[in-house]
Amino acid sequence: MPLSEHEQRMLEQMERALYAEDPKFATALEGSGLRTYTRRRVYQAVAGFLVGIALLMAGMVAKQIWISVVGFLVMLGCAVLAVTGWRKAPKPGEQQAAGSGSGRRHPKQRRTVMNRIEQRWQRRRDEQGQ
Repeated sequence: MPLSEHEQRMLEQMERALYAEDPKFATALEGSGLRTYTRRRVYQAVAGFLVGIALLMAGMVAKQIWISVVGFLVMLGCAVLAVTGWRKAPKPGEQQAAGSGSGRRHPKQRRTVMNRIEQRWQRRRDEQGQ
């Protein structure tokens, strides 16, 4: 059951007000920055893993066991971060790419948010009806 005209207008007004009041929060609700964030986190974890390898090797060359242990722990921690970040990253087709950094959005992007809100609303109504 689609939303009525009145309900659609109310949702559009609420969305415009949200974008005007807090563009960062509205963008976070879209989820557009999540993919970039997780990708950056994975890259940082890979760089940390390489630093861990360097520490491990340096500890072996300097015959300092504690440096090698620290290097191994850094490698282990970064590997865990990379794997968890990779699993949490949304697939390319799941979310729309981020628009410009300003608070103004294209109507097509707003419509996507509206569709998601409508789907959630419909799911809740279906769950309550059962």
